[in-house]
Amino acid sequence: MLNLDRLVPIGVRTFPLQIQGFETYIPAVIVVPNGSARASPLTGETSSEPRILLIDQQALFLAALESLLSAPTLNARVELTSRSDTGLTIARQGETDLVVCELQTQPLPAQELADLLAQQEPRIPVILLAGSEDDALLMAAVSSSAAGIFYKDSAYEEFLVGVRTVLCGHRAVGAGVMQRVLTRIGNEASLVRTYPGSLLSPTEVQILTLIGEAKSIPTIAAARGISSKTVRNHLASIYRKLDLHGRIEAMLIASRMGLTSD
Repeated sequence: MLNLDRLVPIGVRTFPLQIQGFETYIPAVIVVPNGSARASPLTGETSSEPRILLIDQQALFLAALESLLSAPTLNARVELTSRSDTGLTIARQGETDLVVCELQTQPLPAQELADLLAQQEPRIPVILLAGSEDDALLMAAVSSSAAGIFYKDSAYEEFLVGVRTVLCGHRAVGAGVMQRVLTRIGNEASLVRTYPGSLLSPTEVQILTLIGEAKSIPTIAAARGISSKTVRNHLASIYRKLDLHGRIEAMLIASRMGLTSD
């Protein structure tokens, strides 16, 4: 059985306590909870025999991943393809619960594939798999519509926990990916924590605090008595000032700055 206790939801009080020295300890899987999801990421409850489509140009890697996902632990029904355009066609036929795709897939870019399937009704989640040479694409992928992001060399247990989490309707980020994100924003976080007024306005600090608490844009707008559009404008300013690429980085930097509750 997978050790689902290793899941750490971003936005709950336990998360900042899990980061010791910011880079010396990273949980196995970071979960961004979805309040409308059909199951808790901590229960591991998923449908029996989920239908998973794998897209990768390396035949041996596809075979190994198929063996992992079809094993009794998950018991998935797996379909394989080496092309992202073929994968999109298969997924749109309505028989796919999850797509797992390499970040450098061809001919359709992986992020575009994730965006297109996120617009489907019902939405089809996509987990992106990065190689060690994919750092240039990785940061953009974190802020994409992908439901999960992992390195290809992630631990067996870590990846399966991520798959279960995404099948439950949440978002999952692997330890290696999160380590890379934390390393990138470390300098900015340290600067802002030391001189909080030098980069962000008081309003932006308050909004960043609410983002760190996993509040939605409508919730923040209601709490502040402003429109959702104004909240988005403030977020755009925060992202620009701190050189962030999306909500996950904003939540992490809020924790690093000590803006969220212990």
